[in-house]
Amino acid sequence: MTSLELDMESAPVASGVNCRSQRQAGATRRPRPALLARPARQACAASPPRLPTMPSPDASERLRAAAKQAGVAFPLAQATLRIYKRERQLELWAGQTQVKTYRVALGAEPRLDKAREGDQRTPEGDFYVCTRNDRSRFHLFLGLSYPNEEDAERGLRDGLISRKQYDAIRRAQRRRARPPWDTPLGGAVGIHGGGVGADWTQGCVALSNDDMEELWLACPLGAPVTIALSSAPG
Repeated sequence: MTSLELDMESAPVASGVNCRSQRQAGATRRPRPALLARPARQACAASPPRLPTMPSPDASERLRAAAKQAGVAFPLAQATLRIYKRERQLELWAGQTQVKTYRVALGAEPRLDKAREGDQRTPEGDFYVCTRNDRSRFHLFLGLSYPNEEDAERGLRDGLISRKQYDAIRRAQRRRARPPWDTPLGGAVGIHGGGVGADWTQGCVALSNDDMEELWLACPLGAPVTIALSSAPG
């Protein structure tokens, strides 16, 4: 995953210098050439606090109706997600009962499993929801626990990550916490809004904003998520 989908909207300016200190510095020192100063000024101007996104009451009613039709209680208990890349399909389950199916968009290289940072592939495997971000520029964001232990083993074997990084990923997985997202394996892969159609993400799973609001209501931290190439056997 590249920095495009690192949901850092509420973080400080990437340079680590805040707007006030930049203004003070400009009063006491000669300004740098415009081409060097422009990105910092734009970052200050483009970084207002982002307000939380609240799912609409309609999202709750749609999910309640789907639960009733499926014959399960609402709010959903034991919510899990199953994502099938070839079918561009996400299934919401409550225990052993399928509640609803959603259309999704994937990374720009959807046929292959994610291997490293920036490859624009959506990972395959067993994950869990490890973060929830209601201030995402992609409407709402459920972070996934990629890389998992299998990814870490492959990365160590192929020389992509160090033993220290491998151990950190394994510790996070065993605590059901967010694994390191800053290794050569990539990270910040999640499920978010923004729309479907063409595969446009950097490796995430995208839904319509309305559908994403339903998943936000259904999936707490720790909810299991399985991503497979296809629902067909083999």
